[in-house]
Amino acid sequence: MDLGLAERTVLVTGGSGGIGRRMVARFAAEGARVAFTYRAGKERAEVLEKEIREAGGEALAVPMDLTDPGSTTAAVDTVAPVLGPVEVLVVNASATGGPAPHPVDFVDVPAATWVPQLRTEIEGAFHTVQAVLPGMCPGGWGRIVFMSASIVDRGRRGEQAYTAGKSALHGLNRSLATELASAGVLCNVVAPGPTITEGLLPKLPPALRAAIDGRPPREARALLDEGMPHLAFSTVDDVVNVVLFLASAANGNVTGSVLNVAGGR
Repeated sequence: MDLGLAERTVLVTGGSGGIGRRMVARFAAEGARVAFTYRAGKERAEVLEKEIREAGGEALAVPMDLTDPGSTTAAVDTVAPVLGPVEVLVVNASATGGPAPHPVDFVDVPAATWVPQLRTEIEGAFHTVQAVLPGMCPGGWGRIVFMSASIVDRGRRGEQAYTAGKSALHGLNRSLATELASAGVLCNVVAPGPTITEGLLPKLPPALRAAIDGRPPREARALLDEGMPHLAFSTVDDVVNVVLFLASAANGNVTGSVLNVAGGR
């Protein structure tokens, strides 16, 4: 299927590692001009940028700090002179980086932790989208995808700030979908469940970690589903396939939606 992404300008925030890194590579493989942001992983970002360029693609790695609104705006402003106005935005960067490894009961959550996490998660998306829209809307075509998590729907002990911040993106998405429809901009949320990424291994029981280490994604998923049947694991490409569709010309009328990639759980 031709996704119609060739020569489109794409910006993926948080694109130097994990699911974001795979998104960047897949957009580039579709012929898109891909910019992506990083915060601390400068070396990894530069390697990815080089790999895409050596393969004949166009890529631009841009530093960005979600906690600094000026940094967010500057990152977006860097893209247009090099690759053109952003036509596809994937809001993947997160203030929290995912569910907490050591959950804290709500009564014990300090305001000094709660407030910055919420502000950064929500305001980071706010500043990024607001900076992109002046270049996107005049073209009469655009796609925005917010990355969330399936635990927003069911909740999880100790994940108050994370789920609250992601829930806010769902509301923002619905309002933007309504507001931007007349400009040809479609907005959606992708909410993955447990996904087989480089960050998953350290969180697994030792025996299961040893069993899947180095296995191809599909084999690893089969072992995980057997060892932890209460969960439904996705591969990175399971998630990225959905993102690419929503961000493409193949998506003609899906907007304002939240798509869970969580095996129905």
